[in-house]
Amino acid sequence: MDRKSTKSDSKDPATPPLSDAIKASAQQIWLAGLGAFAKAQEEGGKVFEALVKEGLTIQRKTQAAAEEKLAEATSHVADVATDLGARATGHWDKLENSLEDRVARALHGLGVPSSQDIETLSARIDALQQRVERLSRHAAPGKTTNRHTTATAERRTASTGQHATRRAKPPST
Repeated sequence: MDRKSTKSDSKDPATPPLSDAIKASAQQIWLAGLGAFAKAQEEGGKVFEALVKEGLTIQRKTQAAAEEKLAEATSHVADVATDLGARATGHWDKLENSLEDRVARALHGLGVPSSQDIETLSARIDALQQRVERLSRHAAPGKTTNRHTTATAERRTASTGQHATRRAKPPST
């Protein structure tokens, strides 16, 4: 009997049937889903823009760090290249000096004068040329030079008591 009364109570129009409650609940869930979807679309654009901004910030930081590392690497490579260049120059200078010394010794062995020998001879020639010019200035005209030379030679032979074996030419007229 209890069962019969329960069935008759459920068909009572005052209480909503179970299917109506499920429909109402499903309707509410559906509306909540639509609301969430609309909110996600609305907020999604803002979230997307925020993600783009954050991505740009990270990209800038990464790029700055990469450029800094590249500058450090470039500086290091330049320092190494400078060091190697200095070492190579030093070795080339040693090789050049060694080669110059060997060539100089070989030329000296052959009797070829060095540049220093030539400079010394040039200086001596310049000094002799200056002396000749000074002597030429003191011995005025050409004809008196012979007389002067003859008279000087005669004085020398007279003072020593010897005869001059060589006499200056008489001046030509």
